[in-house]
Amino acid sequence: MTHSAAIQNAVNVADGVATLLAPNAEVIVHDIATECVIHIANNFSKREIGDPSNLKEIEFDPQEQVIGPYDKVNWDGRLIKSISIVIRDEDGSAAALVCVNLDLSQFDQARQILTSLMNLPGDKAKPEKLFNDDWHEQINAFINAWATEQNLAVERLDREQKKALVVALDQKKAFAAKHSVNYVARVLGLGRATIYNYLKES
Repeated sequence: MTHSAAIQNAVNVADGVATLLAPNAEVIVHDIATECVIHIANNFSKREIGDPSNLKEIEFDPQEQVIGPYDKVNWDGRLIKSISIVIRDEDGSAAALVCVNLDLSQFDQARQILTSLMNLPGDKAKPEKLFNDDWHEQINAFINAWATEQNLAVERLDREQKKALVVALDQKKAFAAKHSVNYVARVLGLGRATIYNYLKES
């Protein structure tokens, strides 16, 4: 199986899993050679084709087969359970990384009730090395912490609230990462120029 065939297999797997678990699963395919996102099935994370994969930052080990499961936070505060699978070409080289993100929001309330009634142990913490430097995850966590502190919902922020959030992100050096402005713009429903204007005004 060539590299391109392995990539196509990864895309097929992504589409199949996303279709089976729709609308609760998003599946992202990363090309390990180019270290960028090449396919997204059932997009709810607001990632885009061409976004960086940040594989070096997360200390991705090409010898691994399956990574996870681990917990993540979506841009709108939803709890996501994720797992990543390495797809290999015919010579055994890692060709693609298929990341399945399962939205747990519909089950979270029931889980909390059961945990309270049955005193179930909490979920296993995600491994420290996973996504420790993933700026998408860091931005998501900061946005949701900021919104919670302000008693606001991210998806219902008005113009002034979005501006205040952009300034707060800048103070935390969130825009130091390449492509981070594009990502925040998508999350907040703003244009890149608007974000730069907010930063200039601040």
